[in-house]
Amino acid sequence: MEEIKTPKRPIIYYLIIVIVSMLILNMFIMPKLMQRQFEETTYSDFLSMLERNKIKEVEIQEQQILFSDTGDPTKYYKTGLMDDPDLVERLKSAGVVFTATIEEETSPWLTLLIGYVVPILIFFVVGRLLMNSLMKRMGGEGIGGNMMTFGKSNAKVYVQSTDGIRFTDVAGEDEAKELLSEIVDYLHNPGRYAEIGANIPKGALLVGPPGTGKTLLAKAVAGEANVPFFSITGSDFVEMFVGMGAAKVRDLFKQANEKAPCIVFIDEIDTIGKKRDGISGIGGNDEREQTLNQLLSEMDGFNASKGVIILGATNRPDSLDPALLRPGRFDRRIPVELPDLKGRVDILKVHAKKVKMGDNVDFDAIARMAVGASGAELANMINEAALRAVRSGRKFVTQSDLEESVEVVIAGYQKKNAILTDKEKRIVAYHETGHALVAALQSNSAPVTKITIIPRTSGALGYTMQVDENEHNLMSKEEIENKIATLTGGRIAEDLIFHSITTGASNDIEQATKLARAMVTRFGMTEEFGMVALETISNQYLGGDASLACSPDTSTAIDQKVIEVVRTQYERAENLLRTHMKELNTLANYLYDHETITGEEFMDLLKRMEEEKAAAEAKEETPAVDETEEEAAKAESAIPTEAAAEPAPADPAE
Repeated sequence: MEEIKTPKRPIIYYLIIVIVSMLILNMFIMPKLMQRQFEETTYSDFLSMLERNKIKEVEIQEQQILFSDTGDPTKYYKTGLMDDPDLVERLKSAGVVFTATIEEETSPWLTLLIGYVVPILIFFVVGRLLMNSLMKRMGGEGIGGNMMTFGKSNAKVYVQSTDGIRFTDVAGEDEAKELLSEIVDYLHNPGRYAEIGANIPKGALLVGPPGTGKTLLAKAVAGEANVPFFSITGSDFVEMFVGMGAAKVRDLFKQANEKAPCIVFIDEIDTIGKKRDGISGIGGNDEREQTLNQLLSEMDGFNASKGVIILGATNRPDSLDPALLRPGRFDRRIPVELPDLKGRVDILKVHAKKVKMGDNVDFDAIARMAVGASGAELANMINEAALRAVRSGRKFVTQSDLEESVEVVIAGYQKKNAILTDKEKRIVAYHETGHALVAALQSNSAPVTKITIIPRTSGALGYTMQVDENEHNLMSKEEIENKIATLTGGRIAEDLIFHSITTGASNDIEQATKLARAMVTRFGMTEEFGMVALETISNQYLGGDASLACSPDTSTAIDQKVIEVVRTQYERAENLLRTHMKELNTLANYLYDHETITGEEFMDLLKRMEEEKAAAEAKEETPAVDETEEEAAKAESAIPTEAAAEPAPADPAE
């Protein structure tokens, strides 16, 4: 961050400059601008023009004569005043209009007021307004409140809970609520902890992906404890001038101590709490570093027994300074993870309380479809479903609205104006059928629940949705390989039918490569490398940034192994589709005609074709069996009669 030093010169310095400028303006510049431009001439020329009747008006002043000619346009002249007693007679005889100025004594106070005081006041007021506006833009309260309130904290203060938020309004985070309830109990009954000598944590750090409800949990803690709640973001401390952020930290803790017991919530604390590396600032003068140092000092300085609890939230805990995370500052780290199946159901029910729901709504089915969704995304799904119901003219939300809302959040809205050619539509149909058929023909694969070839605003021309019947926390090697094979099924179907490949498999290739690389570098699922960590993940709550931790030679070997893993699963999926070409064609044509089919329709068609195939194979084998029996009967009849009494030899087939 670029440092901008605070102005050292006082404001009186600038006022003096304004006063001097006004004096010069009034004494030298303004008189010249206000008066007319007169051309200086001699007295003899004046008399000559007077005799020739070339003068229109004359004004006799104390030391000079001003006159104008009769030309067009009129010109103005001035000449010095001479001791000429006959001047008045000459003017009368020439018929010239002439006057003499009457000198009036102007009040010096009025001159001072109009010429100096009023302009200075105008400059001062305008400058004050401009500086006030500038200070507001820089985060201060302006000059109107206090000339030096640069370090005033602008934290939002919610007294006696926030909008009535309680733990019952937060679902899907039972573990986090259990840990935070201890803080609430301390604020209610501090004597219980003081009696045994226990110290409540000074601070608790909420960590987790975006949208999981970290801010909502902090507000619920304040609501349950029924204490004032200070809310501020880390970016509010970052200011234009060095030292202003530290001043805001001091003011925040001062206000918190005055309103104790209370809760101070700092959202996105990683903005000011990043690790100090000594590079960004020279000599420790970096604004962010000074703000962090002040925060560390304040957290050490205040007494937790007063009931001031510091809550922080971040989705980048690995970037925080170790000094901020040590015991005595943020003692407790509370993970706020993505909700599991039960948590998703509870979250959907909480948000559905505000929406009119139909009787056929199955939240469990919706929660299974929304695997990996955060609380914010689930709330958005409920809202999208309500909006869809309004667009459809219904008074309540149905199951189909919720199912469509899940797809809207995951893949975007349907593209109404997207026009695919007949060939493109057929290619997409075979592509998606290839995915679904490979998934259905494998064991340990998630069941197919929906296949569609309707384009979405996310850029997908179609997609195949698979939903696990149960919540999975672990994936076996076979499951990952099956997933890679399923991802390759779309490209294989295109190649087998059209003998050409398209760009539609770009996302499949990316996901398959990512899974194969994780098998090699992170999960230790290859014999060549075994249980060796070859890759590290940072920012796990923001998608995860992978970086290899190996030599260039090993990196080359990793690439080769990744290619081998993907190719092996490609060949396996290709063999599956080659042996089920009839099913592939039938299902793809059905999808082409209907555009969207459910998993039940897909599995019913596939099961029916497999039964027909099995019946046909059995029918082909039946004549062969009858023919064998007939030949055996003929052979038996050809045996002599006397041999019939002998024991028959054992049939090798039996």
